[in-house]
Amino acid sequence: REITETEFNEFLSKLPEQQQAYVATEEGRKQALTQYANYFLFEKLGYDKKYDQDEAFIATMEAVKRELLGQYALTQEIKDIQATQEECEAYYNEHKAMFVKEAKATAKHILTETEEESKKVLEEIESGAKTFEDAAKEYSKCPSKAQGGSLGTFGRGQMVKEFEDAAFTAEIGAIVGPVQTQFGYHLIKVEEKKDAAVADFEEVKNSIRNQLLQQRQKKVYSDKVKELREKYVQE
Repeated sequence: REITETEFNEFLSKLPEQQQAYVATEEGRKQALTQYANYFLFEKLGYDKKYDQDEAFIATMEAVKRELLGQYALTQEIKDIQATQEECEAYYNEHKAMFVKEAKATAKHILTETEEESKKVLEEIESGAKTFEDAAKEYSKCPSKAQGGSLGTFGRGQMVKEFEDAAFTAEIGAIVGPVQTQFGYHLIKVEEKKDAAVADFEEVKNSIRNQLLQQRQKKVYSDKVKELREKYVQE
């Protein structure tokens, strides 16, 4: 039996992801080809010993055929369902509240145990003796000290209320504090803020299209099941 390049490549494409890198090598491809060829040897053995006529094999094949045919039939029923650009834009315009991006802030902080310590650190920074980042590395009690006090970007609800209120009302680049929280006293430096805003259509169009497709496919599936039950199921 001749093994074509096309069918062998299809076999390779169905291998587990963790094997893909190996079969991309010359040695891996040779081993995979040997493995693929061995399937046909055992297929030949199966026919020689008439295993294809065993009741258990026939039952298994019928079950596989039933499952594959059912899946194929369903695929055929929903394959032409689409969501056009115009429909996606209309959905976006009608449901803009669903696509609001929350307010975000990017900030650094210095955490101390007492207000006095916090004020002393602030004086050093304002005098120019130390940068905010160097002061964070030296004085902060938070693990973020290793990154110069950086907390990255966060949204509302991710920080304790006192810290959040201070961060979202601070001017960019200004140092606010000491701000007391349950963890101690903070000096906060906000580097960037983004107000809550509706995401652009381009940012969400793919998720909208997928959502519309899923809704329509689900409805077609539900309607088809109802139709088929009325047609085929005897009460």
